[in-house]
Amino acid sequence: MKLKTQKRLAANLLKCSKKRIVFDSERLDEIKESITKKDIDILIKDKCIKKKQAKGVSRVRANKIKRQKSKGRRKGPGSKKGKHGARLPKKQAWMKKVRVQRKFIKELKNKKIIASRSHQMLYSKIGGGFFRSRKHIKLYIKENDLIKENGKS
Repeated sequence: MKLKTQKRLAANLLKCSKKRIVFDSERLDEIKESITKKDIDILIKDKCIKKKQAKGVSRVRANKIKRQKSKGRRKGPGSKKGKHGARLPKKQAWMKKVRVQRKFIKELKNKKIIASRSHQMLYSKIGGGFFRSRKHIKLYIKENDLIKENGKS
């Protein structure tokens, strides 16, 4: 029993591939007799001709990996691709470092721990890349006695 035409028409009506069309095995004679689009449409409404659900790609594994990455896993040396600068660009790292340092000396100035002259000097040194970190700034301030003593600068 050839039902090629019926399958083609059903696929056209259901807007899917011929592979996804399924006929009711008990009503094959009825399907064979239907030769127009209208006949096929009636059979589709009677649930004699159905469309298989499309097979998609499961996102379960991808979502699991995403959850793990959000927890900070899968970041070891075996997972890294590209240079260190590719993972965190040099400019981004620089901006991060400089902003932290500038914020720190601003706090010191506002709390009147350092004088405004010292603040200016430290600010320009930060811009020049003199300090490695906040800790380095603290060390520099202690070594060079830049801490203000009760109104003196």
